[in-house]
Amino acid sequence: MLRQLPAITDPNLLVGISTGDDAAVYKMNDDMAIISTVDFFPPIVDDPFVFGEVAVANALSDVYAMGGKPIFGLNVVGFPVDLPHEILGEILKGGASKATEAGVLIVGGHTVDDKEPKYGMAVTGVVRPGEEVTNAGAKPGDVLVLTKPIGTGIITTAGKQERVSAEVLATAVKHMATLNKAAAEAMVKVGPHACTDVTGFGLLGHLRGIVLGSDVCARIRLGDVPVIDGVKELLEAGIAPGGTHRNLESLEGVVAWHPEVDDLSRILLADAQTSGGLLISVAASKKDDLLRELEIAGVETRAVVGEILQKDSLGGMRIEVVP
Repeated sequence: MLRQLPAITDPNLLVGISTGDDAAVYKMNDDMAIISTVDFFPPIVDDPFVFGEVAVANALSDVYAMGGKPIFGLNVVGFPVDLPHEILGEILKGGASKATEAGVLIVGGHTVDDKEPKYGMAVTGVVRPGEEVTNAGAKPGDVLVLTKPIGTGIITTAGKQERVSAEVLATAVKHMATLNKAAAEAMVKVGPHACTDVTGFGLLGHLRGIVLGSDVCARIRLGDVPVIDGVKELLEAGIAPGGTHRNLESLEGVVAWHPEVDDLSRILLADAQTSGGLLISVAASKKDDLLRELEIAGVETRAVVGEILQKDSLGGMRIEVVP
């Protein structure tokens, strides 16, 4: 559908839609560029305050993934007129709490009547021109570092079906509500080649964005990918969101699966995340520096999950998944 839109050739547009990156970046002058993004979705948990927290953490991640600093946001709300307004109040309080934690001002927004509640934020951030981190700069020999475990789509789907323990759901919520601020600041100190946040297209879907944007290939080692405890049992019970299955179907012709990578593991790697971690492509020589900075910043998950390969190294495929 985006191909139907007119091409944009403004020289000040540093990052647009051509590589499917996380946010747009527009140069204002030699010292400042504006980062702009928007994200919103229906409730993924029952608690409205927590839903607000997760939605804002998720929206801010696009700015963090670009190596920028979010400055302010505008609430985006869809809400049924016949539901108690106190619920919406709690959602907005949760969002405001997370924005305050991030040092972001909420300066307005827009609300429409909608049969299904939805909440998120349009976020504006800043970065110095030339220092933005895109999904199109990965280089062969880079290592891939992931900063949150995966499995939130499976867990929240199980939560809607009341088929998950409170402990497992609480762990997923903790990860989703955690800002990517510390991880982004650590990444910028080291200097990555590329980055994206892992959200609705899943780990492999967002990695596909990096390899296509950078014109490279990549390898993921399944055994090194961090997974939230309890996810594998839910997969074995047949639980996974529809978006995850659609993600997996979209990877046909893109991913070369090792025969030992079973069907459940393939679903897991395509699981549609909410407010996932950063997937960072960094020179191998900087790997230890990045892991050290992430540890100093208090980032719990610091997993080296794969590497970037030369273009055409996989016989026409873009991503190889090995045990």
